[in-house]
Amino acid sequence: MVYPVVLAPAFIPELNAVTHTPDGIVFGAACTLSHMGEVLKQAVETLPPHQTEVFLAVLEQLRWFAGLQIRNVAAVGGNIMTASPISDLNPVFMAAGCKLTVMDKDGSRDVQMDDSFFTGYRKTTLRPQEVLLSIEIPHSKKSQFVSAYKQSPRREDDISIVTAAMSVTFTPGSDVVEDLRLSYGGMAATTVLAKKTANRLLGRRWGEELLQEACSSLAEEMTLDPSVPGGMVTYRRTLTLSLFYKFYLTVLQKLRAQGVSVDEVTSDCLSAAEIYHPETASSVQIYQAVPEGRSQDDAVGRPMMHLSALKQATGEAVYCDDVPLYENELYLVLVTSSKAHAKILSVDTSAAECMPGVVCCVFADDIPGSNATGPIAYDETVLARHQVTCVGHIIGAVVADTQLHAQRAAKAVKIQYEELQPVVTIQEAIAAQSFYQPIRTIQKGDLEAGFKQADHILEGEMHIGGQEHFYLETNVTLAVPRGEDGEMELFVSTQSASKTQSLVAKALGIPANRVVVRVKRMGGGFGGKESRTTILSTVVAVAANKYVCQSCHIRASYFEMKCKCCHFLCCGVRLKRPVRCMLDRDEDMLITGGRHPFYGKYKVGYLNSGKVVALDVSYYSNVGNSMDLSLSVMERALFHMENSYSVANVRGHGYLCRTNLPSNTAFRGFGGPQGMMVAENWMMDVAQSLGRPAEEVRRLNLYVEGESTPYNQILDQFTLDRCWDECLSRCGYQERRAAVDLYNRQNRWTKRGLAIVPTKFGISFTAVFLNQAGALVHIYTDGSVLMTHGGTEMGQGLHTKMVQVASRVLGISCSKIHISETSTNTVPNTSPTAASASSDLNGAAVQNACEILMKRLEPYKTQNPKGSWEDWVRAAYFDRVNLSTSGFYKTPDLGYDFDTNSGRAFNYFSYGVACSEVEIDCLTGAHKNLSTTIVMDVGHSLNPAIDIGQVEGAFMQGLGLFTLEELHYSPRGVLLTRGPGTYKIPAFGDIPTHLTVSLLRDAPNEKAIFASKAVGEPPLFLAASVFYAIKDAISAARAESGISGPFRLDSPASAERIRNACCDQFTKLCPPAEPGTFTPWSVQV
Repeated sequence: MVYPVVLAPAFIPELNAVTHTPDGIVFGAACTLSHMGEVLKQAVETLPPHQTEVFLAVLEQLRWFAGLQIRNVAAVGGNIMTASPISDLNPVFMAAGCKLTVMDKDGSRDVQMDDSFFTGYRKTTLRPQEVLLSIEIPHSKKSQFVSAYKQSPRREDDISIVTAAMSVTFTPGSDVVEDLRLSYGGMAATTVLAKKTANRLLGRRWGEELLQEACSSLAEEMTLDPSVPGGMVTYRRTLTLSLFYKFYLTVLQKLRAQGVSVDEVTSDCLSAAEIYHPETASSVQIYQAVPEGRSQDDAVGRPMMHLSALKQATGEAVYCDDVPLYENELYLVLVTSSKAHAKILSVDTSAAECMPGVVCCVFADDIPGSNATGPIAYDETVLARHQVTCVGHIIGAVVADTQLHAQRAAKAVKIQYEELQPVVTIQEAIAAQSFYQPIRTIQKGDLEAGFKQADHILEGEMHIGGQEHFYLETNVTLAVPRGEDGEMELFVSTQSASKTQSLVAKALGIPANRVVVRVKRMGGGFGGKESRTTILSTVVAVAANKYVCQSCHIRASYFEMKCKCCHFLCCGVRLKRPVRCMLDRDEDMLITGGRHPFYGKYKVGYLNSGKVVALDVSYYSNVGNSMDLSLSVMERALFHMENSYSVANVRGHGYLCRTNLPSNTAFRGFGGPQGMMVAENWMMDVAQSLGRPAEEVRRLNLYVEGESTPYNQILDQFTLDRCWDECLSRCGYQERRAAVDLYNRQNRWTKRGLAIVPTKFGISFTAVFLNQAGALVHIYTDGSVLMTHGGTEMGQGLHTKMVQVASRVLGISCSKIHISETSTNTVPNTSPTAASASSDLNGAAVQNACEILMKRLEPYKTQNPKGSWEDWVRAAYFDRVNLSTSGFYKTPDLGYDFDTNSGRAFNYFSYGVACSEVEIDCLTGAHKNLSTTIVMDVGHSLNPAIDIGQVEGAFMQGLGLFTLEELHYSPRGVLLTRGPGTYKIPAFGDIPTHLTVSLLRDAPNEKAIFASKAVGEPPLFLAASVFYAIKDAISAARAESGISGPFRLDSPASAERIRNACCDQFTKLCPPAEPGTFTPWSVQV
């Protein structure tokens, strides 16, 4: 919509005025939230405390209202008039009885902000011509107490699940309720007042009987339809009671402070009423310094800054979409399916093609080569032709002169469908037996004998949710036709340049040698750009390659002399124009898939000591609508099904569920975290069923040097026991355990938990052929070195490490070495930058190339031992020595056979241990990450600064996976969480308050470059220590209600799941609806 006049309220004086009155403070509707906060803070400092209760409640909500940048521009009037049902401030304004002044051309009137102000979803009582002029926030009375609460998935900068504001006024000098207002957001289509409950409590004394009456009444009044948008019905209803209980305790304390005779809040309940204030965070990084006397030019092992760090911090780093616009460049926008499973009946592009700037539309018939595509099996289409199998399935694209024109036209494409029944969840796939083949199995030992040996047998299950990659840079491709022989150059944000090259060539019907793919850097990848980037790159390349009849804009074949549509002699020409597309965040999340959701079922046999002797586990992954890399993901899950524990008799099955979701794909850890998560769950079940400390049971079952895995690989150079002992020592585990137990005895409504968790992560591609790498090194006559290799830079510091490797082998400073980009015309047939193996593989290839060059330079060094690097290079050049060479490396002795359960699956293992302590609020489900200590074996670190950064980054990404990030899908397969507004990744406040990372000393790894180890993926699973610390804290809360033993807690441990698991008198008042009696808003996929 185009508006003829735009007004800027910030420049209208009447809307920005602040006036102090005898009754309160009047704020103009355009006053920013920051300015309002400053005024209220000043008032709190100067006015008597009894007058500032409302102000303090507003300030408490402003603490968690968006970020400072938003508060600096957002206006209080805008917050009111958007009428959001989950507004942070409107419940406070309503509970306080704020007065609004509105006006139109005929005059002004006052409106009370009460239960009649909001008339419906996003609607108010204001007439269409009226504007909000101001709001008066009143002083509180001496006998009035006001509190405000907000519960959201993430504490910082997040949208509320439930907000509440409560105001109670007593008869002066007593505890008799004179007036009570309970206002809630998130419990209806508008902000509401619990009037029935409030009326019941008038004239009652503030005590235990009132509390019981209030909770019962609120449970009756604050109901939600089981199918309500946003879901979490039981949790939201319970929150209304829990938040009132917090208010009840707070008011009791304030009444006693005024000398009113009321019940004393017992010491174990005090923490429930505390207002959260974050501690000052601290962190420690510990690594082994390089030996004294080593040359300063040898950069290996030094904490060297990422080579692009300054450019990235200043904005100078060039990403794919920063490539300057080409002349006559066009923009492409995708046309995707709105149905999860359907036949395509018709596609109408007539309206789109008539819109301004549109050049053409692209569909399956425009593909000159093959429409079949996929990273391994060609079970996907570049563009859907007859049927769609997920929401977001790419059907076509619109190409226009600008992004805005292309977006408008894409929305105008009309598609008619015949809907088919979708399979969305793992449970639906199991019921329908909708599986891809093969079903993988690993088995070792005698399972039947193992269960007979066991003193106890337990069974359990767990669901692990998916995860969005949420790289900062979404998928982007720029395709540039080169004008002859079908050549095309692509600038792509991808981890797999060679796979992009081959699939683009396949779609265009040309040899791969006509396609060049260039990757300067990515703004994050995390596996999401290993295979799924090609679904965009192929479409963009097809569009750039398309021929269009200039008469009617219909595609004309390269070999046709006449247009099929207008039958004129072919005046059609190839576009020969560059085409660009960068997905918006919501498109990227919808189309590209993420981490596989997993469902695990297990049966475990164990002795009275806690020693596990038998395990039978089955994994089910939600694959989506194509295989992609899912078989390899499941294989890695099975390879990690025992995590770090020795189990003599074990069997694992892996089922790949075919569903109508966008194909799930690689994500940091690649199935390993899901496999290990289930292992830690049955390990904790064993400990809880025996009533033994979990850390003792874990330590009892840890592998030792020389033992073999379920896939019969012997563990050598085993350092896990060292990591475990160092972690226990550094975190002061026994002292922490005693302190946690003491805290839990002293506090009823907040509980602390502690957990120590190990990881053993296999390093290598499980597809043997991928364990190879190449490099190309040029030495120029001025002594500078230009290098490239098969790996791509996505922020992880790979290029920096490769420069360090070359620096050591060549014996020169890093400043003489440069890496420009990764491209398919310099190093061919590259493996994806994935599996944590890129430093190992590419580093060895770089080493190989540099050693060849050094051998060529050796005669000149011998002739002139006191000469400089530049002297030797020039001498070799004038002696006609080739100063350019390629290097190559392949990992030796790899290859595993599932049929015989033999061979080496991995080159080596990375080990680590983490101990985490958390505190949960049993009433809201919120938790605080108090401390984490990590000990990680990275061998002899190539670069401790980068490696510690990788450990910290992987840990935080894992923390998001296991405690915060949730993808919500509708029962019809529609992704409901398509951006940062609804999908929450960890914020700064989620980092453990005290974080210690220690790289294990004196742990060389003879199987990788310069005795180092892989670091990208292995640390991610250590965040499970936070999950199991939360579960430990929940166990303490359940014990207060007389509940003990194992219980199910699915991942992520969201605030909802934590609260619902802390069974108490409040949860009993809000039982969930019976499954099958309603259609849920979202389903567990």
